[in-house]
Amino acid sequence: MRLEVQVHARAGLLGNPSDGYFGKTLSCLVGNFKARVTLEESAYLSLQPHPQFDPLEFQNITELGVIYGKQGYYGGLRLLQAACKKFYDECTKRGVHLHGPNFTMSYDTDIPRQVGMSGSSAIVIATLRALLCWYDVMDRFKQAEFPTIALETEQEELGITAGMQDRVIQTYGGLMYMDFDRDVMSARGYGLYERLDASLLPPMYLAYVLNPSDSGKIHSDVRRRWNESEPEVVQAMHTFAGFADSGRAALER
Repeated sequence: MRLEVQVHARAGLLGNPSDGYFGKTLSCLVGNFKARVTLEESAYLSLQPHPQFDPLEFQNITELGVIYGKQGYYGGLRLLQAACKKFYDECTKRGVHLHGPNFTMSYDTDIPRQVGMSGSSAIVIATLRALLCWYDVMDRFKQAEFPTIALETEQEELGITAGMQDRVIQTYGGLMYMDFDRDVMSARGYGLYERLDASLLPPMYLAYVLNPSDSGKIHSDVRRRWNESEPEVVQAMHTFAGFADSGRAALER
């Protein structure tokens, strides 16, 4: 038995980063890049490190220094680990008993790192989706809940600062308008998600840098300032959310 799941990269078109602050966004998938998670039946349950992104063997100390200096210490293996643990927790909470053969899980990705195309959430969502299919429990989860579970995987299990829109668009696909109204989110745990016609989009060009900064560190300071109700940050998030509304109106005209 073998199972493979692919999840594509995403582009946040308008509203960033207000999705993490009860705002609104417009986002679409990027078909050029994807993450892939593969499960193959095996005697023991095993999670395999990626030879490029989770290296443990090196030619020499120079290679080690160059690789860790460029890629950092956190590859994709921790994403598989966290997603598997979160999946188990969610099934336990729902009273779902998991039955099925063990597997060896591996992953691969060509999504550029740290450039805002959601490479980490693609791996998490591909892992969660693969587990749902492997154990045949897809019907026990609402589609609208799935992005929230994926976000909690990174936030609660790994301490990664992130927002909802990446997980929403990578769950639904296509072109999506998202409203993360505070009251709606508080009441049910997910926002208002509407599919738009992707043919409304004009031709777009994707550009990214080869040596990016750490977006998590940048966003962590914004989170602190938001939590402290700093007027400049609060107003900025309202402004950014408005871009999603005005952009949607422009597309539909």
